[in-house]
Amino acid sequence: MSGPGADAARAEELAGRLAAVRERIAGACRAADRDPAEVELVAVTKTVPAEDVALLLDLGLGTFGENRVQEAGAKVERVAELRPAARPQWVLVGGLQRNKAGAAARWADRVESVDSIRVADALDRAVRRLLDTGGRAGPLPVLLQFSVDGDPRRGGVTGEDLVPLAEHVSGCPGLHLRGVMTVAPLGMDPDRAFSAAAAAAGRVRTRFPQATTLSAGMSGDLESAIGHGSSVVRVGTALLGRRPLASP
Repeated sequence: MSGPGADAARAEELAGRLAAVRERIAGACRAADRDPAEVELVAVTKTVPAEDVALLLDLGLGTFGENRVQEAGAKVERVAELRPAARPQWVLVGGLQRNKAGAAARWADRVESVDSIRVADALDRAVRRLLDTGGRAGPLPVLLQFSVDGDPRRGGVTGEDLVPLAEHVSGCPGLHLRGVMTVAPLGMDPDRAFSAAAAAAGRVRTRFPQATTLSAGMSGDLESAIGHGSSVVRVGTALLGRRPLASP
């Protein structure tokens, strides 16, 4: 079903979901004695059509997270067609392969999944090429993906390798080290996971005071993440629902 009626119904649904998510964030901040303005909401829009992104822009949300580089590139272009006056921020929250660094650098305003020197170097080279040709206005902000349990299948860097990676990234002229990202492993107590992430982020921040961002928490565990100091929550299902739609 499509058309004005369907668009209006979807907009109403998204407005209700967005209000509920914002209230959850506000409640978690009250419990942690924090200001809700300290917590950025990223709508994770993987597999969601550009039309939904446009509706969320209309509702005042401005930052969107994507997992797949190619899907995101097409979506960024389509959203620009749908809302040419809008200036959304696009964040790569999924794993990044070195051979896709160039494509990601063209549309990403932030990359949250840098987990190796090789990925950092590939991104740095891609960004510097774009800076030289006018394709970007400045360095690319990045977060280092911290692995709580060290499982390589989920990506991320272990605690012992985190600060050395931060040192390397800080020396990349095309990149701007902004902080740390993590995902709580399935089956692990979120409080335990986010406590470890907060400690790891603190070690990075002690060495690099500009690295103030901690991106942790999703639909099911954002309250715990905020309680442990997360400044970014990445919300997909709670905001957009489970929608088996193909990418545009």
